[in-house]
Amino acid sequence: MLNLPLQPRYVLPPLCLIVLSTLLAWLGMNNELEFNRPLIEQGQLWRLFTSQFVHANWVHLGLNCAGIALIWLLHGEYTTPKQYSFNIALLALWCGLGVYWFCPTIIIYTGLSAPLHGVIVWGAIKDVTVGLKSGYILFIGVWIKLILEQVNGPSAEIGQLIQSTVAVDAHLIGAIGGVLLAVPLVVKHIKNDNKHS
Repeated sequence: MLNLPLQPRYVLPPLCLIVLSTLLAWLGMNNELEFNRPLIEQGQLWRLFTSQFVHANWVHLGLNCAGIALIWLLHGEYTTPKQYSFNIALLALWCGLGVYWFCPTIIIYTGLSAPLHGVIVWGAIKDVTVGLKSGYILFIGVWIKLILEQVNGPSAEIGQLIQSTVAVDAHLIGAIGGVLLAVPLVVKHIKNDNKHS
């Protein structure tokens, strides 16, 4: 029997993220919120953050909602609502700034996939710190996926589905953000190991 994290404190944060992104799609807020480099350079800095929560189309949204659900299944019990909100907000800002600074060819950009790469990397490292060997497999698997994306370029099939180019560099930026976000977990784990040795 699966031991799913069904308590409200585990279910509500990812559900709120799905509802927020769906609401923004339903309201058609892309023009106001998407990453638009010329408009950001004119001072619309909120787009660095808000662009992560709007999507190219409903399929794009659906894929990212599936990602949110997968991460909840894998790591839902690791976060409080406060921790979940902090992780998503910080990674959203990190990814927006990263795309702006390091991906000058990206003019228009939307979607949660970059922060979600960060969240899943954070969760994999958390797995390792609590003694789950599967965390190593997940961590390595994410990085293999990222390397393949860098070598082979974005998936044409997914690009057709979402009617947009998959921003593989943003995925890499998100994953790096997840590693940085997990540094306190690693430091705490090492300190605890030293106490018990």
